[in-house]
Amino acid sequence: MTQHPFPGRRFAGFLFDMDGTILNSIVAAERVWGAWARRQGLDVDSFLPTIHGMRAVETMRRVGVPEDVLEAEIAALVQAEIDDVEGIVEIAGAAIFLKSLPPERWAIVTSAPRALAERRLAVAGLPVPALMVTGEDVANGKPAPDCFLLGAERLGQSIQDCLIFEDAPAGIRAAEAAGGAVLVIDATHGHPMDTPHPRVSGYEALAVSTAPDGTMEIVAAD
Repeated sequence: MTQHPFPGRRFAGFLFDMDGTILNSIVAAERVWGAWARRQGLDVDSFLPTIHGMRAVETMRRVGVPEDVLEAEIAALVQAEIDDVEGIVEIAGAAIFLKSLPPERWAIVTSAPRALAERRLAVAGLPVPALMVTGEDVANGKPAPDCFLLGAERLGQSIQDCLIFEDAPAGIRAAEAAGGAVLVIDATHGHPMDTPHPRVSGYEALAVSTAPDGTMEIVAAD
């Protein structure tokens, strides 16, 4: 585990994925998606690992949901996720870490729709940022880089000056394609991830030093 992932490097903005990165929603998400997969006649065990970090539209298209019922299927799935939030918790230290950041310097960039994102953040006790890019804001979801590029643009920063916090392979690929630095949060990983990027298991050992110009450096927590 890397405790000091970018020593001496300052960033103009932080972009955070949500599920698996600042909160753990795996149990709830897999309950809902597992029930949906069984109704579709899919092999649940092989299907569930493919849902993380992706929008519902890409996931459903990948398994062949017809276009004429796709919108209704997505709406029903999202409502089920909004209704089922049991077991959703913050990643260790995330709330304190996020609240320590300059509000104009960070954003959440998630594949979830806004209503679901706001519901899960509230349940986990995490702040809703001034800026949040959701799956509804882009034409192409992760692993396309669109969401992170939009997040940096809305922060008014170059993506090359941003640090992207991610956990899922699709999100990591999106971050790489966008051109930002990547910090992998592996708190929810059941197995070691092969990644060239620095990794941390949570935020408890991390703090942020903010310079007068607003740039941020990750440092060790006191």
